[in-house]
Amino acid sequence: MTLGVLAGYSLLAIVLLLAITLPFATDYVGPDNDDTMRLVTVRDLIAGQSWFDTTQYRLGLDGGTTMHWSRFVDLPIANLIGFFSLFTGQARAEALALAVWPALLVVPTVFGMGLAACRLGGTAAMHATLVLTTIFILAVSRFQPGAIDHHNLQIALIACIAAMLLDPAKRARDHAIAGALAGFAIAIGAETTPLIGAVCIVVSLRWVWHGQAFREAAAAFGLALALTVTIAFFSTVAPSRYAQVTCDSLSYGFYALATFGGGTLFLTVSLTSAWSLAGRVVALAGAGVVVAAAVLLIAPGCLANPLDTLDPLLKTFWLAGVIEAQSMVAQFRFDPGSIGGFYAVGLFAILVCLWRIRRGDRVEAHLVLFALLVVAYAVTLIQIRGAIFSNLLSAVPLGLLIADLRRASNADPKNLKRALAFIAATLAAVPTSWALAGALLPGRSQDILKAEIAENATPRQSCIDKTAMAPLAGEPAGVVAAASDLGAPILRFTPHRVLSAPYHRNQGGMLTELHIGLSNPNQAEAFLRGARVTLLAFCETDTQTHNIAGAEPEGLYAELLKGRVPAYLEPVAGTEKAALRLYRVRPD
Repeated sequence: MTLGVLAGYSLLAIVLLLAITLPFATDYVGPDNDDTMRLVTVRDLIAGQSWFDTTQYRLGLDGGTTMHWSRFVDLPIANLIGFFSLFTGQARAEALALAVWPALLVVPTVFGMGLAACRLGGTAAMHATLVLTTIFILAVSRFQPGAIDHHNLQIALIACIAAMLLDPAKRARDHAIAGALAGFAIAIGAETTPLIGAVCIVVSLRWVWHGQAFREAAAAFGLALALTVTIAFFSTVAPSRYAQVTCDSLSYGFYALATFGGGTLFLTVSLTSAWSLAGRVVALAGAGVVVAAAVLLIAPGCLANPLDTLDPLLKTFWLAGVIEAQSMVAQFRFDPGSIGGFYAVGLFAILVCLWRIRRGDRVEAHLVLFALLVVAYAVTLIQIRGAIFSNLLSAVPLGLLIADLRRASNADPKNLKRALAFIAATLAAVPTSWALAGALLPGRSQDILKAEIAENATPRQSCIDKTAMAPLAGEPAGVVAAASDLGAPILRFTPHRVLSAPYHRNQGGMLTELHIGLSNPNQAEAFLRGARVTLLAFCETDTQTHNIAGAEPEGLYAELLKGRVPAYLEPVAGTEKAALRLYRVRPD
């Protein structure tokens, strides 16, 4: 019965998602730069680029940029494209694959959330959580057709891990699955690393408390984690990079620490589970010291935010405009009305967990959820990107709360307070409710909303669609200087190499493009020729372009906005009044 219900909700979520998005779609690739760049990466893999070579040779300075994304995400998308290309042309095959892949990931997300809620509070809680999960899936952009970045897969993995940890029987099978999924999450991307760390701590502390009764579960988790990361490392990392330590992708650092940590947990629980509670505490503390020492020895730099090392220019002209990278304080200063949508539901869920724990209601399960929510929420305070996980996990304890309030309201239908409590809790459990309420707040939020409405009311010709890129695609293959947000579309629609696209590993190319725009025309020429740029693509409506022009009124971008073209740039015929203006760099 439960499987049928979960399948039904999965189908409902997919149907609603496609019905809401497809009629208004203007492109088969998602609006995020990462979606476009992922397609470019998949195309390169299909065209024969080595499985172990994740370099994007057409991005950045000479030699290209080694991307930090996992081939595990490229593979299914490439296979889907290959399958559909048996029946139709390349473009339609890509469109079908890019619609199917995000929809497929709805299924494990729904199954994970539904199973977690069912294990926590039974059928009623499962239904309430699944309704919240369906709303979540429809509200976020990560499951829409064309969304092929790895965040949707990460969401599905976290949902399933939570379900496995809430197994009331504490079976080794479920914890082995949780360990394998945790290892796979590490291989997919670094964004979930804090949550996976929290999962490891939760399993370790439960073993300390339960001892011999939790021995098989904890051992299975540690062993599965170590084995999965090992398999992932050797199946995706090139031998030439085995010794390399990076903090934004699976490398020797994450491999060594995950296998060492998982192996240490396995050995500790295997050898000391029969000890007393105090003895197990000492054993785990010793294992923790050893793992901490390994972290400091192998990858001390990974304890910091990798974006902290960005050049100040990149922080000013790129990172400051990336909403998901903002802290709560920075986002509150920019748009106070948006705070509720990112932070209110997670805080509500944390408080509900504490309330349940205080009452002695399913204490251990709520402690597990509390730990995961606190870590996800802490990440959200530093970077808004963590909100997607705190909002997701919140649906489990809040689904149980809604189910209990509904039951109480139905038991006494004349009690208005109970009915209002049920309605209020249901609305408060939906991030969209807070986002809509915040958008209506007077002041800064209203100003931002009115500006967005006015901007949307005046359609602007796109600089990044296929039509706009056609003249650029017709130029001989060369090196293009363009604002960061144009980089991925240029790679998608043209054969050129582009200096800049919004990826922190491409600091050299991004900085070169910023210096080109900020420098006066004479200095800009030196940067253009030094980077062997053959074409400059200029979009008047690009936000970064305007920011650069505003920061340096005598810079090249400011001059081009004024219609002043230096002699070393030759306008490409037919693009003088186009949204995307093109200039050839004349030979020296």
